[in-house]
Amino acid sequence: MATASLRIDLDAILSNWRAMDALTGTTTETGAVVKADSYGLGAARIARMLARAGCRKFFVACTEEGAAVRQALGEGPEIFIFSGHMAGDTEMIGDLGLTPMLNSLDQVTRHFESLPGAPFGIQLDTGMNRLGFEPAEWQAVAPIVLGSHPKLIMSHLACSDEPAHEMNRYQLDTFRKMTNGMNVPRSLSATGGILLGRDYHFDVTRPGIALYGGMPFEAAQRVVTLSLPVIQVRDVQAGETVGYSNTWTAEEDARIATVSGGYADGLMRTLSSKATLWHGNVPCPLVGRISMDLITVDISHLAEVPKSLDILGPHQTVDDLADVAGTIGYEILTSLGNRYTRHYVGGSV
Repeated sequence: MATASLRIDLDAILSNWRAMDALTGTTTETGAVVKADSYGLGAARIARMLARAGCRKFFVACTEEGAAVRQALGEGPEIFIFSGHMAGDTEMIGDLGLTPMLNSLDQVTRHFESLPGAPFGIQLDTGMNRLGFEPAEWQAVAPIVLGSHPKLIMSHLACSDEPAHEMNRYQLDTFRKMTNGMNVPRSLSATGGILLGRDYHFDVTRPGIALYGGMPFEAAQRVVTLSLPVIQVRDVQAGETVGYSNTWTAEEDARIATVSGGYADGLMRTLSSKATLWHGNVPCPLVGRISMDLITVDISHLAEVPKSLDILGPHQTVDDLADVAGTIGYEILTSLGNRYTRHYVGGSV
């Protein structure tokens, strides 16, 4: 078969969630970010597992994602929508009991008028300048909003992956000034903020990338293995070229494996002639350009022709591959293509 295999270790995800939970005190509730289909790994299955383990708060980017998670979980767990209450989302939010994180006066007006009494949260801008009420806006609207009992007040840290960055303390101080004494559950931290310590934890945390094995959680268990099948092997003579635009020339006789996978599957072209694949414990260099569906790998040093080669696995994490590509682990994960056959292991609670 020419379909690559993406192996997802549900036990590792659960262990990572529990590790995040263990970093916080007993008065802090640990939620889970399952937006972008759990960073490409399958939100329905992952959310169900985490709910069985005790997670009761889930966070997604938009209402459509919230609908899919609600379908997977049924009634009970809270599902918070980072983008808030957008025009056209009213029926879905109301019918499915989703909780939009309102981030502007327009959204407050829309939600209060169209779904009076329905649950909502509030998003504050503490300096990232992306989503949420700025301090002056919040001061003006807070008396009205707080009387309707929001489920959560949150903000988001811009530099939490850099523990020494002065922005972290600035946002923490701003968040406190904007929310102290309001008697509403508060949330400031995703993965990076959790790792900054208990000053940043408040009532609810929102781990995301840590669950899926990514930095900045260095102790995370590895979650994904991506095995790419070998379609054809050929002998290349010294001086011959491989792939588009002749970017790689064999300096000596070589054996080249053509492997199923390309930029249509999330293997970005910046990995061309830079990435490494693995046959067990043996590294094999990617040579030539990555094309839409295929890559070429030098296996001259192998004693056998492999059936597949791993580009993610025990020897190369999503962050390792991201470093080679000049990006971040988040992008590697969320780019993993829908042509991969996803295999789940573990997941019992």
